[in-house]
Formats: sequence, C-alpha cells, structure tokens
Amino acid sequence: MTPVAPAASHDPIAAINTTPLIDVMLVLLIMFVITIPVATNSVDIDLPGKGTPGPIVPDPVRNKVVLTIQGAILWNGTPVTQSQLTGLLGQTLHMPIEPELQFEPEANASYDLAVRVLNTIKASGVTRFGFVGNETHLDFGK
Repeated sequence: MTPVAPAASHDPIAAINTTPLIDVMLVLLIMFVITIPVATNSVDIDLPGKGTPGPIVPDPVRNKVVLTIQGAILWNGTPVTQSQLTGLLGQTLHMPIEPELQFEPEANASYDLAVRVLNTIKASGVTRFGFVGNETHLDFGK
C-alpha cells in the first residue's frame, strides 16, 4: 500500500473570502443611516379628550349621582365638583318636568362625602329623588 500524499499547501482555495464584502456592506449601511433626513414634518390630529369639554347638561328624564371610592362625584358619569353639582341641581328645578335624580354611592365611598352631597341635594329643593343600587348591599352585616 502506498501512502497518500497530503494536499499541497499552494493549491488555490475555492471558497470566496466574505470578510471584505461584509465590511463594505456595513460601511454602506452606516452611510445610509447617517444620510437619512430627520423627520421634521408633523400631522396635527385632534384626539379625543383634548381641548375643553362642553358644558354638562342635565338629562330631562333621569340623572344619576354616583360617589366613588376615590372621593369623586359623578353626574351621569362625568366628574363634577360640589359647586357644579349645586348648579346642575338648580338647572333641573327650572325644567318643565323635574327629572328623576338617582343617588348611588359605591360600596366603600366616603360617608362624609355622602352626607355633604345629600345635604346639597336636600338644600336644592329637589323633589323627585331616590336611592338606587341598594340591592348590592343586601348582605350587609352578615
């Protein structure tokens, strides 16, 4: 058996050297990123919730006052202050038919806030008034 001679070290390599190609591609990429202009144009879009909200108007049929755990007073789902509540109650009294006013404090709402709001409602002279949501507290004290 004759030994096989090792490959000569001077034979050309058939594979392409990709390192210079990758270097050139990276340089081109960096040049493109640097030359891209900064976006300076803008488009103004009116998003909901921006601007001044419209005036709060009482519903002619039914209005609901909710007291939240955080201490907010909601008139038909819109946060109001104590003075705004007084104004809204006054507006309902000047309607041809007084709308129903529903009072619903959340389960852990402030008792002090509830008393102040009830005193405001009583002082306003509202006659069509009712408590709603009491059925959620049927197991009170059990």
